[in-house]
Amino acid sequence: MPRKFIKRFLPSHETVRNHKGLRCFGRLLHDPNLWHLNRRSAPGAFAIGLFCAFIPLPFQMLMAAGAAIVARVNLPISVALVWLTNPITIPPIFYVCYLLGNWLIGTPAQLLEFHMSMAWVEQEISNIWKPLLLGSLIIGTLSAATGYLLIRWLWYRRLFSRIERREAKKAAKVPVNADVKKKN
Repeated sequence: MPRKFIKRFLPSHETVRNHKGLRCFGRLLHDPNLWHLNRRSAPGAFAIGLFCAFIPLPFQMLMAAGAAIVARVNLPISVALVWLTNPITIPPIFYVCYLLGNWLIGTPAQLLEFHMSMAWVEQEISNIWKPLLLGSLIIGTLSAATGYLLIRWLWYRRLFSRIERREAKKAAKVPVNADVKKKN
């Protein structure tokens, strides 16, 4: 994976440490493993961030940060991926989760008129929480596994292509040197 490309979009250590929502982790944020970007921390961070993004609860960033600290994976990636579900994408994503949960439970989906208000959520949550939670957990788990495997595969693909290029350069240099030695 191109580290420089990813690091360009990540917040600095100080920005994350000083974030008002993450101050509760205190000295735990000083672990250097939380800031490294390597073949172990990046896929784990993607898995945690993607899983937490699909959990239909508030404070997803805190859940992702806590899980990243416990797993000792890249904290900024974990927290940033939670924003996959943002105020614009939450309705369609959680609606798909709700439909999947209904399909798995075997109940028909209710056609509800959605209103962007806490009153609507409080009124309808008792009807939709089981299928929404089931669908969210399944989609979150699948997306976490897919993200983990994809990033791991991309990392190793990049690594092997660099090794192949290095070997090709070495192979290209050997015949030239061998010819020079033979002529002498």
